Amino acid sequence: MEFSAPAKLVVLLFFFVCFASPSIQAKPVKYCDKKGDYAVEVNGIEISPDPVAVGKPATFSISASTGEEISGGKVLIDVSYFGVHVHTETHDLCEETSCPVSSGDFVLSHTQTLPGFTPPGIYTLKMEMENENKRQLSCIVFNFNIHFGSSFADA
Repeated sequence: MEFSAPAKLVVLLFFFVCFASPSIQAKPVKYCDKKGDYAVEVNGIEISPDPVAVGKPATFSISASTGEEISGGKVLIDVSYFGVHVHTETHDLCEETSCPVSSGDFVLSHTQTLPGFTPPGIYTLKMEMENENKRQLSCIVFNFNIHFGSSFADA
């Protein structure tokens, strides 16, 4: 089957838009305990840009909801690379979202620039959220990609 020059251009542009440009895409979420009864339910995760570029800011936005008011707490993050633990950090919940968190929907958002020596590949991030009394409110796991340098869209 032979394609005309305009058809080839359309196909090429389609692949460029879908695969080469940075985008915001929802990531699938897994709970740490499938049978866990978490007070905070995660509805989705968006990473921008996706894949994350080394040396450039990346924003992780986590859409969630709760049935209870949360006055404070911590967000604990563990990152693994090919199953090997590579990074841990802890953030004040109220620095990632507005506190107190009212019953209903809210968003946790964190922007970070990865150091230039970060190797490209698929990483696994585990995020635990706990209240000010150290009671676990949620625990999720998701994957994200890191690549070197800039994309075509940066040019």
